Amino acid sequence: MPAGTKAIQRRIKSVSNIKKITKAMEMVSAAKMRKATASVLATRPYSNLAWQIIGNIGKAREDGMHPLLQTKEKKSGKSLVIFISSDKGLCGGFNAQMFREIKRFVVNEQKLSRKLDFAIIGKRGEVVAHREKFSVIAVFENLTDNPKFTDIKSVAKIAMDKFIDGTYDNIHVAYTDYVSTLVQRPRVRQLLPIMQDEDLGETQESKKMEKHENNETTEYVFEPDKNELLELMLPKIVETQVYQAVLESVASEQSARMVAMKNATDSAKEIVRDLTFTYNKIRQAGITQEISEISAGKAALE
Repeated sequence: MPAGTKAIQRRIKSVSNIKKITKAMEMVSAAKMRKATASVLATRPYSNLAWQIIGNIGKAREDGMHPLLQTKEKKSGKSLVIFISSDKGLCGGFNAQMFREIKRFVVNEQKLSRKLDFAIIGKRGEVVAHREKFSVIAVFENLTDNPKFTDIKSVAKIAMDKFIDGTYDNIHVAYTDYVSTLVQRPRVRQLLPIMQDEDLGETQESKKMEKHENNETTEYVFEPDKNELLELMLPKIVETQVYQAVLESVASEQSARMVAMKNATDSAKEIVRDLTFTYNKIRQAGITQEISEISAGKAALE
């Protein structure tokens, strides 16, 4: 057998082994994606409604309102960004899209002479932050594999404490919004001070509700006491928003990884098919040459 065919055989075997790995990863990602999407879709209506209610309350801007609802004058000139990325790779353009959105946001903030600090969730974000020389105050790893609400509370507490004590004028959260299995959109939105803005996640119900809120003014009755109720509610709602952002990113990550592994598996199949075709051509050419040589030798003997 020619040396070329042996090399092709080795490559076919190597690509076939890679195809088995990517297929297995695709199946694992599909299972994780179903769980992640179920979680994000289950919590999204509550998160959006809670945010809209607090946003409507914040429109009043009454004296003595809770600090999380107060729009501060620019004192520190600094903002904090909770940057949500993945802990693992092999998820297509998921992290790259978020990194590009972060860079655009950083450039816009620099034009306004604002300084940015980062609290990062995910190892990939930490790598980029060090490469871009971002100012990092905290890093949280291994939270995106199976996020729990109790794990996210520490992230939200840092943001709220730093905002209330005046260290930062604004708190933003950067995450990837889950739209569908094939579509994920990176976003950077303001978390504090609490204000009415776009919901976490795009749904028809949230759009109808937003339209209704824009057309009508909603008044709320507080029992027993407004300040006491807000003191209890607001921290929980901020924690919920951070948790929802993590869920959105996790669902986006698993969807992107499943699609990336499916594309890798399909590419491996095509490569194996092309290599097999090339192998058969070389093998057939070798057999034809051997037959020709045998026939020529026999004719010479005669």
